Amino acid sequence: MTKAEESGGAEAADERVTPLMAQYIEIKAANPDCLLFYRMGDFYEMFFEDAEIASRALGIALTKRGKHKGADIPMAGVPVERAGDYLQRLIAQGFRVAVCEQTEDPAEARKRGSKSVVKRDVIRLVTPGTITEEQLLDSRRNNWLLAVARARPSSGDAASYGLAWADISTGAFHVAEVGAGRLSAEVARLDPGEIVLSDALYSDAELAAFWREQRAVTPLGRDAFDAMTAERRLSAFFGVATPEAFGAFSRLELTAAAAIATYVERTQLGQRPPLAPPQREALAETMAIDAATRVNLELLRALSGARQGSLIAAIDRTVTAAGARLLADRLSSPLADPAAINARLDAVGWAVADGDLRLKLRGALESAPDIERALARLALGRGGPRDLAALARGLTVAAELAEQVAAAAPPAEIAAAVRDLAAPDPALAAAIMAALADELPLLKRDGGFVRPGYDPDLDGLRRLSEDSRKVIAETQARYAEETGVKSLKVRHNAQLGYVVEVAAQHGDKLLGPPFNATFMHRQTLAGALRFSTVELSELESRIATAAERALAIELAIFERLVARVQAEGDAIKAAARALAVLDVTAALATLAAAEDWTRPVVDSSLAFRVEGGRHPVVEQALRRGGGPFVANDCDLSPPTPAGEAGRIWLVTGPNMAGKSTFLRQNALIAVLAQVGAFVPAKRAHVGVIDRLFSRVGAADDLARGRSTFMVEMVETAAILNQSGPRALVILDEIGRGTATFDGLSIAWASLEHLHETNRCRALFATHFHELTALSARLTRLTNATVRVKEWHGEVIFLHEVAEGVADRSYGIQVAKLAGLPPSVVARAKTVLAELEKGDRGAPIHRLADDLPLFAAVRPKSAEPEAKAAPDPVAELLAALDPDDMTPKAALEALYRLKTAARGPS
Repeated sequence: MTKAEESGGAEAADERVTPLMAQYIEIKAANPDCLLFYRMGDFYEMFFEDAEIASRALGIALTKRGKHKGADIPMAGVPVERAGDYLQRLIAQGFRVAVCEQTEDPAEARKRGSKSVVKRDVIRLVTPGTITEEQLLDSRRNNWLLAVARARPSSGDAASYGLAWADISTGAFHVAEVGAGRLSAEVARLDPGEIVLSDALYSDAELAAFWREQRAVTPLGRDAFDAMTAERRLSAFFGVATPEAFGAFSRLELTAAAAIATYVERTQLGQRPPLAPPQREALAETMAIDAATRVNLELLRALSGARQGSLIAAIDRTVTAAGARLLADRLSSPLADPAAINARLDAVGWAVADGDLRLKLRGALESAPDIERALARLALGRGGPRDLAALARGLTVAAELAEQVAAAAPPAEIAAAVRDLAAPDPALAAAIMAALADELPLLKRDGGFVRPGYDPDLDGLRRLSEDSRKVIAETQARYAEETGVKSLKVRHNAQLGYVVEVAAQHGDKLLGPPFNATFMHRQTLAGALRFSTVELSELESRIATAAERALAIELAIFERLVARVQAEGDAIKAAARALAVLDVTAALATLAAAEDWTRPVVDSSLAFRVEGGRHPVVEQALRRGGGPFVANDCDLSPPTPAGEAGRIWLVTGPNMAGKSTFLRQNALIAVLAQVGAFVPAKRAHVGVIDRLFSRVGAADDLARGRSTFMVEMVETAAILNQSGPRALVILDEIGRGTATFDGLSIAWASLEHLHETNRCRALFATHFHELTALSARLTRLTNATVRVKEWHGEVIFLHEVAEGVADRSYGIQVAKLAGLPPSVVARAKTVLAELEKGDRGAPIHRLADDLPLFAAVRPKSAEPEAKAAPDPVAELLAALDPDDMTPKAALEALYRLKTAARGPS
């Protein structure tokens, strides 16, 4: 920053626009949708509205700097050295930041005049979907940038959407085309860091609420989504004649992919990330899971939004960042192709069978850095020496694992990974390690990262820079020996620089031949003469610029190594993916061995049969608390082997008995099986599920003006409209959000529709016991209940699911456990007894007439409950001695128990 800049705007009375502020306003005008980080010395400063926004968002001081148009100019700033921390906080809040750097030395600006401003320019736009810095990213998840393009529908037709998503921190790039019905499900699956779309699509009234729900949405002008120029822009980005070199893409897919390329170019300002050519993703080969189901099943996040408590947290045993990202991607996109699923299961089974090899693999993988993201940072010019070292270590691990795994007769998926592990040039890692020092700085500009002895010129400059006194002493000793003048000294003079100084009696010796050819007389002092030499002049120049020249040599070495890395970019990315595959395989095998999980049978049938199934998250939570998990069976397979539709289980039972856990665990077992993982069960047979729906729990959507019941109905409508014979549907308490008879009617009709129209495999939990009568008419409907036991008025949850029907909901007992006042519990029992007499209308009126306002809280009602009468069944049981009973006596006792249970007639 120049002195002119420091003084600019200092006089409060001067309302003129200073050169500094004029420059700021011009740059800000070119980036109106970003906070502008304007470099001034050691700070990034923000002015005007940006300063006010940043002050609130970051909790930093808001000051002022001069005036503009008669008003104080708000100012806020952050230190350059801590900019990464502040960027992280801004990006997390959805802001975009334009980083404006000084692009010339202040000394150059002063040459143009005392009031000249240092040239500055935006070198990069930092947005939620384009960050690459390690400290700004979650190492265990991809950071997708998603572009959405829409085709205008013909009259009566539904819209189609082209999707393209890329992670510039890893280079992954995919495209797909979806119908309107699957748009929200795909956005939920990808969970992008940022979405870009056209202004017209952003303003669409039907989708406005949906876009507002997303974390960061950036509308772009029409040119970014111009279908006519899409092919040309995408070709230019990748430097090819036509995108057909990468495969066949639809017009919508090309439009979305070109929008990604355009946005990346705009934000990276000339730097090209190492994006792979776009790969078309066949969505029909993955299980479709809508946004509500992902939330209900807590696949990647718990309902609280945290990772803890989710399925991914329970199953993640990966030891590398790339492996964790791959596991999350697989869990988000379970496969729907039995052959591909079984290839993954073969790999996990191979790792399960060889525990020693698995331990060795994981031990080696633990030392493998994140080479995907290191490669991306280097390609964008944001990498440092540590990224180069990480690549070298990662490639070394890859080569070692390739040899180790190849000798273990791996299955197909692992054999393919072995080939990719061995793909990079082995000399590359060796070249990097030979060049880099053992201790490395974070930034290349700090220097000192090249190993001593690697470059002789660099070593010489370092000696000059770091040990100039020693070099001067060595030169002085050599001159003294050559001339025979032992008292000769090399000194530094402010005007003359380095000079040779000798006593007057030795001056004539240096003035005469042969020494006068080397020593040039410069100054005579009282009692001494001073000489200069060409060598000393050059030495002085070298010492003065040694540090700068040494850094230049190091940076040149760095760039040569980066060029070699980029030349091997494709092979390095393949090796990185292979390391991730090995990590996920070994992690899932470790999980299976530790948790006693089993390999599922996955095929193209409609079977769904689970024996001894468990909920992976709940089981681990109970184990931490020292409690056991009760395993349960579930069979939704068609009643006959040739059946064309699966069963529906109608599950009844009280709250707190474990219905929701049972429902969710079977959905999670299906997800895990199609991910290619072993499952928490004794045995499991899963016919491939193409769509998974789960509607469990209650929630409102106030942002859209939807009540809890409306949300329930919207989600139920989606299920009934979209599920088919290959779907798995999980429904819990449909109709409970409205009046009893309305809710019962809706649940009844929905159950019939699932059975007759959707013909899907389903678990349907309900408190409407009237629905159990449908099993007599709907042939594939099976009644199941969660067993409970009553003992002296208390209810004991057994958490066992068995065929049958619950005779009551035990809601009052659950309310009592929750701590409702005894008066409320007692009165509820009275009301329930009246209602259960059969005629619902008359007792309600009678009870209401008999219940003045606040009667429930009268002192009389607050009395403790009367002691329960002796239970005749319990008394009979207590009197029995099973060890002394004959079969006939046992049968008679059973009859007596049944009679006592019925009570007096």
